[in-house]
Amino acid sequence: MYKLIALGGVFLLGCVMVIAPAEAVDLKIGAVNAVKLLDEAPQKGAALERLKKEFELRNRELVAKQKELRELEDRFNRDAAIMSEADRQALERDILNQNRDLKRDQEIFREDYNIRRNEEFRKLQEEIAKAIVSLAERKKYDLVVYEGVIYASDKVDITADVLKLLKSQYKP
Repeated sequence: MYKLIALGGVFLLGCVMVIAPAEAVDLKIGAVNAVKLLDEAPQKGAALERLKKEFELRNRELVAKQKELRELEDRFNRDAAIMSEADRQALERDILNQNRDLKRDQEIFREDYNIRRNEEFRKLQEEIAKAIVSLAERKKYDLVVYEGVIYASDKVDITADVLKLLKSQYKP
């Protein structure tokens, strides 16, 4: 009985394998190079420019705080030997406090920047996904693969078409 079921299963599997390739000939498949699209899309440059403008002032403030701290440290190294004990300790505490504040401010800056960069990256990925779907529907693709593609021949690579569409949709 088990042999009959196993033989029937093998026969059914063989039929599916013969039929599937015959139907696969009618499929229109495309592949998209995700890395290339993310690197070359004009929207990426605009997103980076927005981030730069948004964080430029805070970055300059951090640089100014670093400079001020370096000046205090230089003053301490230069004048510590001739300062009174109370002045030396006060300057040392001031340096430690400013150093702690600067590290905290830098960490907050990094976190805020990373959050905003990830938001911009998600927007870009959504825009790319919409462009891929739009192109796939317009050109009647049955399947388009985007991420996780190890290899795609030139026959199925539609990255250039998607990139053209992204460029045409980009409005600075």
